[in-house]
Amino acid sequence: MLTQQHTDLCQQVRAFGEAEIAPRVSAMEETRAVEHHLPQLIARQGWIGVAVSRRFGGMGAGHLAKTLIIEELSRVSAAMGTAAQASQLGTAMIVHHGSSEQQQDWLPRVADGSCLPTIAVTEPGSGSHVLGMESTARRSRGDWVLNGRKCFVGNSHVGGVHGVVVRTGRGRGHGSLSAFLVEADRPGLSVPAHRPRHGLHGFACGELVLDNCRIPAANMLGEPGDGLAVAYSSSILYGRANLAAVALGIHQAVVDTSSAYAGSQRRYGRPLAALSAVEQRLGQMRAGLMSGRVIAYDAVSRLDRGEACDDELVNAKLQTARWAQESAQWGMEVHGAAGLLVEHGIERLHRDAQHLWAPAGTGDIQAKRLAEGVTGHHTQHLPWSVLLAPSLASTCDGMTRSPAPSGVLAEAHA
Repeated sequence: MLTQQHTDLCQQVRAFGEAEIAPRVSAMEETRAVEHHLPQLIARQGWIGVAVSRRFGGMGAGHLAKTLIIEELSRVSAAMGTAAQASQLGTAMIVHHGSSEQQQDWLPRVADGSCLPTIAVTEPGSGSHVLGMESTARRSRGDWVLNGRKCFVGNSHVGGVHGVVVRTGRGRGHGSLSAFLVEADRPGLSVPAHRPRHGLHGFACGELVLDNCRIPAANMLGEPGDGLAVAYSSSILYGRANLAAVALGIHQAVVDTSSAYAGSQRRYGRPLAALSAVEQRLGQMRAGLMSGRVIAYDAVSRLDRGEACDDELVNAKLQTARWAQESAQWGMEVHGAAGLLVEHGIERLHRDAQHLWAPAGTGDIQAKRLAEGVTGHHTQHLPWSVLLAPSLASTCDGMTRSPAPSGVLAEAHA
């Protein structure tokens, strides 16, 4: 499944994470403030443009490569892995729905790391019910004027341009929403002070306030009424795969941390890892991690090959999040009371794992989508991976697909 290029990329990202991110983790945990430098440094490596075509200066390496980058960053810091994945969603809006002018303007800046895009859909009063949003845009002298409030915007405080979905039509139907690119320095756009959360310390996930924010008509993504399609396609094709990658990174760190602790401790005259209960926990952790990788890598590989894979992406997010959270709890049990101490790191991983459930649809939403595939109650006729197949092909125009030597999957994550 992985090529030698994929393996080399894993090693490159891992070396970066250990050299640049790991030394900052303690400070991010202590201050719980927004980390501005590291997301920008990650962007300057070109990794936000991993699924941007080479004709715009991107890597054109596709979704499997994107998954590996996010996973390796999350292995060191889930906060920074999440920062990297969040801007991929804003990028997706431009890749798949932007006009030629918008792509020429923004994608080179994404590729060279000078701009971090975001996606702003969720609102305090509607949550996952996208059609329930209240933010609006109205026409005014050829422009659009936006008003409303968005929450849980990844990279809210470090983003350079925000992909904002608001209500432009009457009623609550699928054509009532539209999407716009709103530059971070636009008058009328403000970002309230950062509010620290339960985990992912260092990651900015805040609010955007639109107060008579005037933008030109040329900033609309797609056509009027395309807002729901823009939001859903970005969430389904990118958000779920990206969060699966974050889950894999957290899960690997849980296995690493728990096995190292169990190997360094002795209980009842023998290594803690040799006790049957601990041994069982470590084995179950690793089994979930291995299974999660197979599911996630298969889903994004299908995306790179242009195959229908919406349900596979749903399942990847559902299962990897569940297994990572389960293993994080087992890791706490392996550590016992020591797991409550900051220096062992497992309590940070346990907190960070809780952030996997809700984004891009809770686990209950994912299960509902999978059930719709059985009952035939899908709301759209074709999967997004089929509808957007032409533009998806451009995200993988720079990575060769020759197989890696035998055993490279294990080597990549050694």
